[in-house]
Parts: sequence; C-alpha cells; structure tokens
Amino acid sequence: MVHVRTKIERTDPQLVEAFKKHATATIHEASGRKGYISYRIKPISKGMKVCGTAMTVDCPAGDNMMLHKALERAQPGDVIVATVAGAEDYGYWGDLMAASAMSRKIAGLCIEGCVRDSEEIIEKGFPIFSTGLCIRGTGKGTLGLINYPLFFGGQRIEPGDIIVGDDDGLVVVARESAAEVLEKTEARVAAEVEKEKVLSTGISSVEYNKLGPKFEAAGLQEE
Repeated sequence: MVHVRTKIERTDPQLVEAFKKHATATIHEASGRKGYISYRIKPISKGMKVCGTAMTVDCPAGDNMMLHKALERAQPGDVIVATVAGAEDYGYWGDLMAASAMSRKIAGLCIEGCVRDSEEIIEKGFPIFSTGLCIRGTGKGTLGLINYPLFFGGQRIEPGDIIVGDDDGLVVVARESAAEVLEKTEARVAAEVEKEKVLSTGISSVEYNKLGPKFEAAGLQEE
C-alpha cells in the first residue's frame, strides 16, 4: 500500500492568494453555506489566520510520525490538515516542528487534536488551528496516510483543496469550485459594503431585510 501520495493537484496559487483577504464567514455564505468545519477547531491565539492548499494527514492515535513525514514532503503554501483517530489528548505538534515548518514556508497546521509549546509557537507566529492544548507526548512508530481524502471537522477534505481560517473558524473550498466561489465571495463583499452604507443611515435591519411579513407570519406579538 502507498502510504504517502506525492503527486496531487493543488489549487491555482493565484486563487489561493485571492482568498487570503476574505473572511471565513463570507466565503462560507458565498459558497452556498458549504465548507463549514467544526467550531471545535480553533486558532491557538487570537488574530491567527491561515490560507493555503490542504496536505491531508491521517495519523494513528497518539503517534505523530506521519506529521514529521508531512513536514518533509509539504510544499511552500501547503496547510497540513491532520486527524488523529479521535485520540485528541496528545501534543501532536510542538515548537520545533513549527520552526521546521516555517523554514519550509508551510502555511499552517489544522489538526483535529491537540498541540503543545503554544507560547513559543505563538511568539514565532506560526498559524495553528487545533481542538486544544495538551502536554502529553506522542509515539513515533505507526504508519498512517498522507494525501488521501480525509474527514476533518465534519467535512470531506481532498488534497489540494483550499483551507481558510481566521478568528471565526475554518472553511474548506473544493479545488474544482474555487474560481466560482471566489467570484461569489467578491460579489458578496461588494454587496455588503453597500448594505453597510444604508444601515449606517439609521434604517433598521428589519425594514432593510423586509422581515415584517415574516414576523407577522410567525405570529409575533408586541405590547
């Protein structure tokens, strides 16, 4: 069995770059409310952002050997996206791995598990989204899979998809639909700019969004 796939199709770097300026909530809405990744996977520090192409890693429980292999094989701009067989309470990633990732221009780590050495990693500025922090050490002796489809935070992630993260959470954009989603995202941003101008005049959001009939149909009573 091939444990590490090295030949994958990545999203066009220009598309990835364009997504960096957009908020995850806007991308999610513009894509038809697709791509939501569980709120449990959060940035380890406020203000962290991540955007890049997914390199998927399926780690065995309590073992981070495949994350080291991912560090070796990842290309600049990749985001390592990892699951840990549900055994979240280990520190699968630490400060030295972050230093290695930064030297190799890896865009970040998203892991459905815990990491450690958070203070040092935050100081370095390496973006990590995880389910928590844990000091518990891992083993290095069991093989997993790299660059296979992965179920991560409730979403199916394909190698080469775009992963975007900010303080609000994470969203995945499928490689095949990235150009379309970007176009819709930019259109939504432009529409929201105009909407903000109107709301800034003092009009209520109820009136602007024509919610009166909906309140009436729902039976709203006021005194």
